[in-house]
Amino acid sequence: MFASRTNWPTAVNELTRRVRERRERGLPILDLTESNPTRCAFEYPGEAILAPLLSPENLRYEPSPRGARAAREAIAGYYAEHGASVDPEHILLTASTSEAYAFLFRLLADPGDRLLVPRPSYPLFGFLADLNDVRIDTYRLVYHEGWRIDVESVRGALQPTTRALILVNPNNPTGSFVKRCEWELLRTFCAEHHLAVISDEVFLDYAYAKDSERLGTLLREGEDEVLTFVLSGVSKLLGLPQMKLAWIAVTGPKALVHEALLRLEIISDTYLSVSTPAQQALPHWMMLRETIGRQIRERVKANWEYLRESVARIEGCRCLEAEGGWYAIVQLLDARDEEAFALELVEQEGVLVHPGYFFEFEEEGYLVLSLLPPPEVFQEGVRRILRRMGGE
Repeated sequence: MFASRTNWPTAVNELTRRVRERRERGLPILDLTESNPTRCAFEYPGEAILAPLLSPENLRYEPSPRGARAAREAIAGYYAEHGASVDPEHILLTASTSEAYAFLFRLLADPGDRLLVPRPSYPLFGFLADLNDVRIDTYRLVYHEGWRIDVESVRGALQPTTRALILVNPNNPTGSFVKRCEWELLRTFCAEHHLAVISDEVFLDYAYAKDSERLGTLLREGEDEVLTFVLSGVSKLLGLPQMKLAWIAVTGPKALVHEALLRLEIISDTYLSVSTPAQQALPHWMMLRETIGRQIRERVKANWEYLRESVARIEGCRCLEAEGGWYAIVQLLDARDEEAFALELVEQEGVLVHPGYFFEFEEEGYLVLSLLPPPEVFQEGVRRILRRMGGE
């Protein structure tokens, strides 16, 4: 009765079940997996965010497949601040980056074709691939006092039906940026094998420090050899996931960019999923970027420093280096089972963390923590984790 593409396991996993039972008993949970900034006690300029939604312009429906011109101009202005020049006509609005991926998978791949994705990374790639009838192969991110792309694993994963390479810059959850030396190799590789590049840059503004070796947005690389699609949106950039607005910016060889945009326009016109109020509001919201982003950056940096300093004082685990994003990774060095330990933390300490398998780590022994929770929640959660490890 149902399509095989949705034949996913639907049983609730043990960690989710334990959390649900604890909440049903009225017991508190320190949630160190929280990735929704609207639940993390940031001060949002409410009136400024909501005011443009009351504009009479929102009562008139004038659908545009690429999205409202004013919104696309505001996005182009954002990239100009990053030193990149992009024509607003090369930008297409979507309701989310997940939808942007779906549009691009449909654009680039026939059923059964393949895409290269990083590992570890988002758990959503598998679901998006299934829903769009494509297959994914992974390339490795390896850690040696810092994360790097294993370029040889990219080459090794290539198949005749591979259509695109996905970069997450910076990656989630490793917080690692693509390095310029890595990009030079990957750019040549993609050009030789006629692969498109999808660059997911939703965490681009959340770097911990400057680094000249790091790749910024691919829009400013002046690259015309490889067809490239850059993704971002207000969910991370403005901490407003509920507003459901993202975009695709296209760069590369002129003829391919032109053809890609024509085809994307038809895909977008089929759905017209972006609401008029969000499009009309975007130029106003983009002016609030620093007000909201600064709070998130300061919170993330403070929690990151607290975690590093706390973990450094005990044996049996270490905090892996990161360069940006909203997540931190703690590696367990004493051979304990990550899932069993995560269950133990819920049951005995009332603390929720992600076991590494959630992000497709190749090996056991990783915990992933969100850096968004308020400091009092985050610090108490970290203290309980380390106490459970025998550090206090």
